[in-house]
Amino acid sequence: MAVEDVSFEVRPGEFTVILGPNGSGKSTLLKLVLGLIRPGSGEVSLFGRPAHEFRDWQRIAYVPQVVEELSSNFPATVEELVSQGDYRGFNPTAIFRRRVSDGVLAAIATTGVEALRRRRISELSVGQQQRVLIARALVRGPELLVLDEPVAGVDAGGQEEFYSLLQGLVGNGMAVLLVSHDIGVALREATTVACINKSLVFHGPPHAITGKELHELYGLPVDILLHDDLHEHEHR
Repeated sequence: MAVEDVSFEVRPGEFTVILGPNGSGKSTLLKLVLGLIRPGSGEVSLFGRPAHEFRDWQRIAYVPQVVEELSSNFPATVEELVSQGDYRGFNPTAIFRRRVSDGVLAAIATTGVEALRRRRISELSVGQQQRVLIARALVRGPELLVLDEPVAGVDAGGQEEFYSLLQGLVGNGMAVLLVSHDIGVALREATTVACINKSLVFHGPPHAITGKELHELYGLPVDILLHDDLHEHEHR
């Protein structure tokens, strides 16, 4: 799905949600961001370099949806899977080192999966598996975390824990870019929302989204009622 006239920036300490319906071009935009495809016009930059030329991948981490093969057939333990995030190329002496790196231990602690270290990934819930994938992504201290529909199949309690984890990372200065079709996620969690439907419909803080813009996005009349500690906002 092609996208055009899309322009925005993701900054440190910002939680950006790319929001749009199925077929809106979100996946294409994500591939452009990660340098997997090149734009026909314009440019996509990662830390000041064209995305397709970017090579300093330890600065960026990508977390996909949990796939069925991971839950049913993957034999590794949590610690082994997270340790994959510390891979730095073939080293013939690595077999003699049995100590888990500080980066792996820190990532396990940050994501709250210490109690699961020795368990097989196939024994965990989908929500736990997603936290383990984030731990693997965090091992080398990335500055940008990119997630694609990360809570598909995760129950409500698991989603709350998941987003609490992401908010903690954002609070520590990490940039988070999350792709979703869920309006509620964008309104509750994001500091910035980019609404995509082949082109950029809206870009800004979630409380500034109007019903008119969501109608452009989804093609249906939308009423939104937001509650927070101090205010109640209604968009029509």
